[in-house]
Amino acid sequence: MDELAGLNLGMHRITAAKERLAVAEELYANNHYLDAASKAYYAIFQAARAALATLAVDSSKHSGVISLFNINYVKTGVFPKEYSKIIANAQDLRLSSDYDDFYVVSKKDAAQALDNALKFISGVETYLQDKIPSS
Repeated sequence: MDELAGLNLGMHRITAAKERLAVAEELYANNHYLDAASKAYYAIFQAARAALATLAVDSSKHSGVISLFNINYVKTGVFPKEYSKIIANAQDLRLSSDYDDFYVVSKKDAAQALDNALKFISGVETYLQDKIPSS
């Protein structure tokens, strides 16, 4: 995949991430905090895949995508260490909310998940936009 194709795929994925975040915000507004937090994770996950598209790398596993993002973007200083924490916390919350029968996501936890997703997506989108060649 050439650089422009990777960038186009990245922009497509960032649009998908923003759509997932919009759904998470609707769920939150309707007091569905557990599902809002889960959808916020998927928004972050898709944004991480958007960044990775510019390197033509991906993984079929969530842990692989997270690892590749951390190795290629956080450890190299492209994104701050906070991004690694954001995606790890979002994944932990999603796993608990999806698989622990009695796990309750509070309004505060869901709000934090949405805020973190917005920050993560915005950062990746800026990164992608900065890679667009000027004409």
